[in-house]
Amino acid sequence: MAHTRHLTMRRVLRREIAGTIGLLTDEQDFTTMRRRYRSFAFDDHASYLRQVETLLRTLASQGGHTTVALFDPEEYAEYCAEHGLDPDTPAGRTRFTAELAATGATVPYDGRPLDALVPDLVDEAVRRATWEYATTLLSRIGTCASCGEDIGRAAFLRASDLLLRVLAAAGPGEHHLVCSVSTEPETLMAVLRTGDDRHGTPRPDEAEALEFTTVLALGIALRTAGGLVVRTSTPGSSDRVYGWRLKDEGLAPLTAAEVFDAYCTDVESGDPVPPEAGVDHCAPPDLDDGGPITGHHH
Repeated sequence: MAHTRHLTMRRVLRREIAGTIGLLTDEQDFTTMRRRYRSFAFDDHASYLRQVETLLRTLASQGGHTTVALFDPEEYAEYCAEHGLDPDTPAGRTRFTAELAATGATVPYDGRPLDALVPDLVDEAVRRATWEYATTLLSRIGTCASCGEDIGRAAFLRASDLLLRVLAAAGPGEHHLVCSVSTEPETLMAVLRTGDDRHGTPRPDEAEALEFTTVLALGIALRTAGGLVVRTSTPGSSDRVYGWRLKDEGLAPLTAAEVFDAYCTDVESGDPVPPEAGVDHCAPPDLDDGGPITGHHH
């Protein structure tokens, strides 16, 4: 009787455990793992993905919560070298996956097929890498030669203030914000989506808002080309698209024509894209911006 009770308790406890699966989304990464490590016992990427999906569905059906993390073979090799682990062991892979659960790109498994989940996981990895890169660049800028102020920190405070002003000026509705900043070797982009809470106040996701603010701050600190475009959707009316360009330590309004040009041009090729029906390209609302908080012009 006691033995049966222990088994039942163990099953109950298993449902209380949150798990993470490190996923090799890319066939090339899968092949790298297969060639390097004999203990990695999968032969075929498609079959591996099917088996992972079956496992995820099984865990979900038992009431478990599972997170899917992006498994990168190069990061894994570095992690094992740094921590003195044998990479050719399941124990090494599970240790690394546990680390990913805390610090890496992850998305919760919500019952969708893997081919629908993987793009979100890759997007999350790109967002995280963009934020880490922008944070690193900001921290390296140093202090102002004339006043000794930390330029990165001042730019972050300025970007936070500007984002609050943009959200306040945008008013009610759902907002989709895109910030792009020209850096070498490529342009950094951040996206922020907000919807209204029950009081009609925009409520952005905190992690997205942090990433967005960091990219905007980098543009301010580097005095580089960049811009911020907003698409606002409200029930019963056309979507409105408007924006600003980065100028000095602030945002200068784009004209309706400039917004149209920016929105109706393919980012990769530069070719024109037909405008969407039911979208108004317009001048932005006034930000009521009194200029930089600090008064210092770096």
